[in-house]
Amino acid sequence: MQTAQPMSTPHIRSMQAADRDAVVQFLADSDPWKTLGYTSTDWTRIFAPIPQGRDAIVALVTDKIAGVALIRERFLLGDYLELLGVAPWARQSGVGGALLAHVEHSVFARTKNLFACVSDFNAPARAFYKKHGFQEIGPMPDFLIPGSAEMLLRKTAGPARKGG
Repeated sequence: MQTAQPMSTPHIRSMQAADRDAVVQFLADSDPWKTLGYTSTDWTRIFAPIPQGRDAIVALVTDKIAGVALIRERFLLGDYLELLGVAPWARQSGVGGALLAHVEHSVFARTKNLFACVSDFNAPARAFYKKHGFQEIGPMPDFLIPGSAEMLLRKTAGPARKGG
């Protein structure tokens, strides 16, 4: 019986234009994005060549793109984690946790709240966010596709304002 070999610690850095094709490919070929109707054309447009108006970071494992995160600043008295994606071959290896830790470090240095959304049908992602301290705020029914809800999530470092 073979045992899985542990992956090396991911290297996290800002996304570069040369990373786009690898990011587009793994997002277009995996769920939940396929279920949500995103295509390689959609991802190519979003990452053209890198997203504008957002912080974009990637995780690399042995020089191969293993994950991506997009952060939009100034959202509901915090920042919004617009996308956290991990390549299927790198899931369950710590890449998502490493990306999220990097995001949290930068976000909580400037604001008190980090928001994200997760599809109601995406049980592994919901468990991931819960494990990392996010609370489900509530559903947004039929937000992206009919019959499915996006769950708004929040992780906080405290109230946005001091009481008076």
